[in-house]
Order: sequence, then structure tokens, then C-alpha cells
Amino acid sequence: MSHFTTDRRSLLKGGGSLLAVAAAMTSEQLLGYAKAWAQSAPWKPEAGAKINLLRWKRFVEAEDTAFMKIVDAFQKATGVTVNVSNESYDDLQPKASVAANTGQGLDIVWGLYSLPFLFPSKCVDMTDVAEYVGKKGGGWSKSGEDYGKLDGKWIGVPVAATGALVNYRVAAMEKAGHKEFPKDLGGFADLVKGLNKNGTPAGMALGHASGDANTWLHWALWAHGGNLIDKNNKVIVNSPETAKALEYVKGLYDNFIPGTASWNDSSNNKAFLAGQLHMTVNGISIYVTAKKENPQIAADMNHAHLPAGVDGKTKEMNLGFPILVFNFTKFPQACKAFTAFMLDPEQLNPWVESAQGYLSPFLLGFNKNPIWTADPKNTPYRDVAETSLTPAGIGQMGENAAAAIADFVVVDMFANYCTGREDVKTAMASAERSAKRIFR
Repeated sequence: MSHFTTDRRSLLKGGGSLLAVAAAMTSEQLLGYAKAWAQSAPWKPEAGAKINLLRWKRFVEAEDTAFMKIVDAFQKATGVTVNVSNESYDDLQPKASVAANTGQGLDIVWGLYSLPFLFPSKCVDMTDVAEYVGKKGGGWSKSGEDYGKLDGKWIGVPVAATGALVNYRVAAMEKAGHKEFPKDLGGFADLVKGLNKNGTPAGMALGHASGDANTWLHWALWAHGGNLIDKNNKVIVNSPETAKALEYVKGLYDNFIPGTASWNDSSNNKAFLAGQLHMTVNGISIYVTAKKENPQIAADMNHAHLPAGVDGKTKEMNLGFPILVFNFTKFPQACKAFTAFMLDPEQLNPWVESAQGYLSPFLLGFNKNPIWTADPKNTPYRDVAETSLTPAGIGQMGENAAAAIADFVVVDMFANYCTGREDVKTAMASAERSAKRIFR
């Protein structure tokens, strides 16, 4: 896919001098910077280091291209070999788990949500890297610290988050009787009903879609005052607040486009771009693709944060992407050096630009990147790292909370009720049993 279509010179003028230099860097300049960085960096790669890195499969091609340029420059500057493999969201965690259990095959995993917390005893202490890049990148957001720290130690380094925000067709929204996107739960439900009535339906995943289903369904739970666990990690999902959330989502589901209970993370993208779907919750990747492949849809699209909950506050769970280094790697210094180099602002800023709004770094200094304001449709995605909660919600992030999201405890509760497999009480009781087995 092409880079952002706004005139590049005007885009660069909108940022600081650091971004202007970074975004304009040729491959030769990037290599020169990488060599200078490697000489002064506190981590010196082991001789003959070879790193096997597993990352999530791209949704924005230009982002992947920019990432591989960073990899190439690092390899040439340090002599370290970096082998990059890609897996879908749903396949990445099982692959990482196999490596963690066998102690071989992978050195670095760039994964989803709380992946380092699934096996904290297998993670290298990355505190030195996190503090280094934190100073250079404008400091960490609170959610960044929550995604990276366990008992005061950084077990992973959270790179960025993809905003799970509302993607909608403007004309369909207006035809459904809303001049502006609704900011409250009642207005949101009314819009979904109106869209369905007009034959321009909404739809959000209720299947085992690691990104799309987990994000919006946790929002729905939190928006009604429900939680899987309390601040002490006690399971509290079986509650009147959860029951209200279930009823609310069932009302939405009854007006969704058919089939959402079996959707994966690419299903809504395809339906939206085909003109079958007029509202969903997703990253900005639909818009990025539409600008290239279907400009008419892109022109009629916009984005918004999910509505505030019953307490008037918006609590989102956006899709975080942390990096972990396994402690059985033979090349820990090389792995730390690569992670620190990747998050250095000189090359991460153009990477953020290439992602075209799909990735919002957890480092606060990157909020100044002009990609967020060059196109107003990008702006809602700028602050998702600051507005996001972790999968633990109001609880403490740890191995149990990581397991609960990996096992789709919250997703299955909503899906079981919405599809009629269980009534409200049974759905909550099933989720409670599953959660209590995890939070023992």
C-alpha cells in the first residue's frame, strides 16, 4: 500500500526537526545513523549473534516495509542476523507458548496484549531497555507501564497499540438520524438499530478474534460497570452490572449483519471494504486500504472513540503490541540492542508515519508526529495508548489476567448469551467458573 497521500513536504513541516530528519532519511542515512548508534549504545551484541524474531502479521503493508528497513540497518550496523517470521494474531500466542515450553526456536516475540505475562519466568529483565527508550521517547504512558511491568520490573517492552475504535460510514449514520457520532450508550444502540433498519448494518466480532472481539466486548463490560476481576484480582464477573452489559450487547447483536459470532480478525475488514458493513470496531487499517482500493468508501468514512460508560468515562481496551525476549536466548545483548534500536525516535517516527495511524506508541513523545493531525480522520487514534486499560481492567496485570484473555473468557460469555447457547445467569456463571479456575 502507498504511504499517506498528503503532500510529504507539508507533512514534514508540521513536525519537529527530529521527525523531519527521520522521515527524510534514505537507507544510506539510516545505516549511517545505525552505525553511530551501535557504537554508543550500552548493549554490545555477542559475536556471531543470530536472532529469531516472531511478530504479528501486518495489516498495513507500508508499516512492514518500514520495519524491515529498521531490521536491515541494524543487521548491517551490528553484524547481527535477524530472522523475522510472521503469524496471524490467533496463531502467534500458541507459537510463542511452544517456544517458551521447549526453550528453543525463538529469541524475541513481538506479540499481542499481555503476552509476556503468560510466561513471566521465561522473560529477560528489560528494565534497562525500557528506561533507556523512555528517556529518549518522552516517557511512558500509564498503560505502557502496566503492559510492561511486573512487580516493578519490565518483563516486556510495549511498542505501540492499535486503537479499537469505531469505523463508520458517515452517510449511513446521518440517514439513521444522527448528525454526529453518539457519545453515550443509548445513542450508540439507537444508531445500530437505525443502520440495520436502513439496510446498512453494523457488525462487531463475537468469535475468537483475538483483536476485534476482545477489545470491544471488554469495553461493553466496563461501560456498564462490570469487571472480570476487582482491584485485588478477585473474580466478580457474576454481577448485576455484567447482566446489564450482556443485555445491551444482545440488543446490538440482534441488529448486526449476520455471521459475526464466527468472525475472525479480518472478517469485518473484508465486509466493510465490500460495502456490506457500515459500522464496526477496528484499527485504522480499513481506512488505509480503502484510500488505495476504494476511495469512495474512504471519503465517506470516519472514526470515533467508543461511547462513555454509565459513569461518564470511556474505558477502552486497545490492542497492545509488546516485545519480549526469552531468557533462554544465547544472545541477550543482541536482543536488547535490537529492541532499543527499534524504539529509538530516529527510526520509529517514520515507522509510525508509515503505519498511517494504525499504531500509536506507548511513548508519549510520539503523539507529536504530524500523522495524527495531517488527516483529521487519523486523530482519534493518536491517544489510544493513554486511554487504554490492560486486559486486567481495574485489576493487577499478571499471568492469570493474560491467561483469561488468551482463553476468551469474556468473549465467550457474551457470545454464548447473544447466540442463545446460554441465558444471562448461565453465561455469567460459566464465565465465573472459567475465571476462578484461572485466578486460583
